Amino acid sequence: MSSTPAPEAAEERGETPVPFTADDYRARLARAAESAAAAGLAGVIVAPGPDLVYLTGYQPTAITERLTALVVAPGREPVLVVPTLEAPDAEKAAGAAALTLRDWTDGKDPYAVTAPLLDAGGRFGVSDNAWAMHLLGLQKALPGTSYVSLTEALPMLRGVKDAHELARIAAAGAAADRAYGEILKVRFAGRRETDVAADLAALLLRFGHSQVDFTVVGSGPNGANPHHEAGDRVIERGDMVVLDFGGLKHGYGSDTTRTVHVGEPTDEERRVHDLVREAQQAGFEAVRPGVACQEVDRAARKVITDAGYGEYFIHRTGHGIGVTTHEPPYMIEGEELPIVPGMCFSIEPGVYLPGRFGVRIEDIVTATEDGAGHRFNNTPHEMALVD
Repeated sequence: MSSTPAPEAAEERGETPVPFTADDYRARLARAAESAAAAGLAGVIVAPGPDLVYLTGYQPTAITERLTALVVAPGREPVLVVPTLEAPDAEKAAGAAALTLRDWTDGKDPYAVTAPLLDAGGRFGVSDNAWAMHLLGLQKALPGTSYVSLTEALPMLRGVKDAHELARIAAAGAAADRAYGEILKVRFAGRRETDVAADLAALLLRFGHSQVDFTVVGSGPNGANPHHEAGDRVIERGDMVVLDFGGLKHGYGSDTTRTVHVGEPTDEERRVHDLVREAQQAGFEAVRPGVACQEVDRAARKVITDAGYGEYFIHRTGHGIGVTTHEPPYMIEGEELPIVPGMCFSIEPGVYLPGRFGVRIEDIVTATEDGAGHRFNNTPHEMALVD
């Protein structure tokens, strides 16, 4: 007789994600207000985009020139200003009960509705994707206000994930792993990079992703460009191929990279791949609560530099991930922000030899309460040989 899987196990497989409740959003809004106060801000202004989804569960069906803005200020009830014609959708958002809705109709001044919610002389954090016309409209209504980007002022607004967020990231990572397992079965030689990229995108969707953000397929010399877009180059036997792909599943991101080889590799190709694998492991082993983010970069980079390939590792070691596939924190020299349990980020060192080939290996990881790192990608790091 079959048994019903535990809710947590099912959620991590991506079958039944636990819905976020009004209480979850209420807690996020409260943390945003507290963080704003601690940063010396009068509050935050959030436009449609990932910050708004994270704080309220609301995502307009279309982002237009009409002002939609969430205002969160310490000691005040959060207010979501929306166009009247979009108010019914906003009222259905999972976090609507945790805030007040205020609507405005076409022909009225939306800034006159929003201005009373703001301290006339305050400094506010503004979500990075806010429209310039809206920010300038607020400045015109309240000339004494000033603004700073949320990424600069509150980089960790979404940075620490709770248990249900971690389960969604685990499910997204597992789906990406399944996609990688299947892509190893397809033919590479004689096909264009775009053909393999299309296969990867279809596999991510097949395994539950609602959105595919990127499918990098860099074969041969194209692999030496870390952000090469899949092109019309025909993959040949003897090529190293960098596969970097990810997107969103249940609203949270996946991002993984493996480097495969078409046929038998040369000794040098094996040596460079092994070097990157060692560097990725060193970065992972540096993950501990309280350690500065830059230490992950330093650990991975040291391995590659000591082997004489430092000049060919040309990007940061990692980036955060959550409701977007790239967000703070960043694993890079100079980032002294300490790692805390629940942070999720990539570790993806690489070596790129211009005109020849590239190698990158990437996992999404988190720091745990017990002091160790935990991977959300668990496919083999050894070089896979494909046809």
